[in-house]
This record gives sequence, structure tokens and C-alpha cells, in this order.
Amino acid sequence: MPDRHSAAPPETPVQPLIKGAFAVVFAVQFVVAIGNTGMQSILPAIGREIGIPDPLVAAIYSLSALLWAAGAPYWAGRADVRGRKPLIVLGLTGFMVSMLGCTMVIYIGGKHWIAPMATFILFLLARGIFGWFGSAATPASQAYLAERTGREGRTEAIAGLAGAFGLGTIVGPAIAPLFLLPLLGLAGPTFVFAMIAGAMLIWVVLRLPETWPPPSGLPGAAKAKGIKRAPMWKDPRVRPFLIYGFLVASCQTAQYQTLGFLIIDKLQIPPMQAQGYTAIAMMGGAIAGLFAQWGLIRMFKMGPRHLLRWGVVLAAAANVLTAFAPTYWMVVLGFALSSLGYGFARPGFTAGASLSVDQADQARAAGAVAAINGLNVIAAPLFVLLYHVVKPGPYLLNVAILLGMLVYVLKEPLLRNAGLKPTTEQETAKSVERNDGSGGF
Repeated sequence: MPDRHSAAPPETPVQPLIKGAFAVVFAVQFVVAIGNTGMQSILPAIGREIGIPDPLVAAIYSLSALLWAAGAPYWAGRADVRGRKPLIVLGLTGFMVSMLGCTMVIYIGGKHWIAPMATFILFLLARGIFGWFGSAATPASQAYLAERTGREGRTEAIAGLAGAFGLGTIVGPAIAPLFLLPLLGLAGPTFVFAMIAGAMLIWVVLRLPETWPPPSGLPGAAKAKGIKRAPMWKDPRVRPFLIYGFLVASCQTAQYQTLGFLIIDKLQIPPMQAQGYTAIAMMGGAIAGLFAQWGLIRMFKMGPRHLLRWGVVLAAAANVLTAFAPTYWMVVLGFALSSLGYGFARPGFTAGASLSVDQADQARAAGAVAAINGLNVIAAPLFVLLYHVVKPGPYLLNVAILLGMLVYVLKEPLLRNAGLKPTTEQETAKSVERNDGSGGF
């Protein structure tokens, strides 16, 4: 009698991706990205205007990231019970309410109607709304797309969705200064972003199609209703992708958080004068990331196995360049090349995690990936501290981590064979024990 785990179970049939649905899901991620990066670009000015100390300004995003990391897996489970669309609506609503809260806090803080510390606490709470409720949209969006995309095209589809964030990082900081309205001042951008989210919310409700439960049956968590399931980070099919993803995302955060300081020190000019130079470098990095996600991945039909490897190789080389860059333009080049590498690596581990499980576990896998994408931001103050102690420190540490991840990819069977087929937990355990499979670099 054959072993019942000797072959992967048949995958749940893929639902059709109705025309225009991808555009709606893409727009949701894009709107959230422009709002977050747009506010982040003006946050230093907000902090200085209100009188909030710089470390506390950074802490506003750290708490939001912590709540995001906790909320994403929870909402992913709810998406298996309630459907993808309701959770996308919830996440977008959380983003809109958070932006309105930030608008109010920035306005009253800028008028100095309350003390700076009280403003900081209210700001913290307003951002916390996004961290918890806003985290519902990303795993639900990814699961929605994964359930409607065949295995052959899923890497490209997820890379395209990731490109929404890349595009948002270009557009957000570029348009935020345009919304410094006469009556609202620094609160203008967050107000406009909230209004854009409100319009997007109406579009999702009216134009995003979903039949729930799907004709093929309920996904994993809904099928197993009443049965307690282990967290996805304990699942051996997904855990290697989460380890890789957390460390690679942490390296990217280290570069992102120290970029402004590096440019100020390299040019030896006041911080306000350096903002334009920093914006140029950030836009160059975002364009490089988009070129990877929308251009090279599709052009060369790159799958997760190749993305995981080449992503860390490029990023490691770029960090060496950044660590010893003699001029501003070499810093820009290093940041762009590293963004190109991360533009490979992040869709690589996201798509790899999605392709490692059947349709029944798509939301849970997406929730785990979203969690580690938020969790890495918490360490941002440590990278800044290391930079102030030893300026090349964060980049040389990145090189060590990224090269370690290259070894990990080549040694770990699940990463070495990423994207080949979905597996059961029992199959994964056997594969790890055998340590079989091969793959050229």
C-alpha cells in the first residue's frame, strides 16, 4: 500500500481572476503605500514643529510595526472564515481612520493646544489603529490574488503586487508637500491621504468581486473551524522563508533608516538642505526596485529559487559599496543596487512561501509573511545607534547577514527548491531529513 504522504495532495482549483480585480487589489496596496511613505517623509518636520524628540518620532512607527506583526496573522485567520474582501475593506478602513486621527493630532499639536508629550501619545494611538486594523488588508489581498493565479504565474503576480508598494514609495514623498494646505498646514497631507482612502474604499466595495465561500470549498481555517491550528511560523513548509524574509527585510530597513544620516554626513550640510538629496536617493532606490519587480522578473521568467539567491548577492555587493562610498553619488548608486537586490529577494520569499502551501493555507502564509515584514522595523533604532558608533557598521553587518542567507538558501532544501510544488508538513519533514534536491546558482 503506498504511503499516503508520498505525493503532494491535489491543489484546490484556482478561482478565475475577473477582469479589473487585480487593478483594485493593486490600488489598495498603492494607496496605503503612498499614505505611509508620504507621512514618513514629512514626519521629521512634524516632530520638529510640535517639539517631539527625534527618537520618539521614530518610535511612532516602531509601535505601529509591532501591532502590525501581531495583527497580520490574526486577520489572516479571520479572512479564511469571513472572506478576503471584508478583510480588505477592514484594513482600508483602519488606514483611513488612522490617517484622520493623525490629521487631528498634527493639527492640534501644531497649534500647541496640548503639550508635545501628549501629542506624541495621541500620535502613537492614531498610528496604532493602522498597525492593528490596517494589517488586515495585506494578507487578505495576497490570498485573494494567490487563489486566482496559477502556480506558473504567481511569482509574477505577487511581484506585481509588491510593485504597488515600490510605486507608492516614489509617489508618496513626491506629492506630500503639495498637500501642505493653507488651513491645515502639516496636517494637510494626512487629511488628503484619508480622503483618497475613502474613495478607494468605495471602489473596493463596489468593484471587487468575491463569492464566499468559493465554489471549490472553504479554505483551511474555515474547514478546520473549531480545530486549533499551530501558528504558521511553526509550519516547517513556511518557516525557512520567514527566517530568510525577516533577516533580508531587516537589512533593507537598516539601509533605509540610516540613509538620511549617511547623506548628511557625506555632504556635510544642514539636515534641512539634505532632504532633497535624500529624496533623490530614495526615488532612485524605488525605481530600481520597480525595475526588478515589473521588468527583470517578467523578462527573465525568474522563479523564487533564483530570486532568493540573486537578491542577496546583489544586496550584499551593494552594501559593500555603500559602506565605503567616497561620494554622495556612490551612496545613491549603492542604495539603488541594494534596492534592486531587495526587489528580487522580497518577491522571492513571498512567492516561495505562497507556492510552498496549497490554496487552503494561502491566507495564513500571507499573514505570516506580512507579520515579519512589519516586525523587522522594530529594530530600526538599533541600526541608527550602530551607525553613530561605527558609520560603516550597519552596512558591513548587512553584508555578513546577506552572505549568510546565501549559504542558507543553498543548504536549506525548501529554499533550494522553492516554487517547485506545494508540500504537506509530513513531506517537508522527510525532505529535510533526506536533504535531497539540487539546484544550480
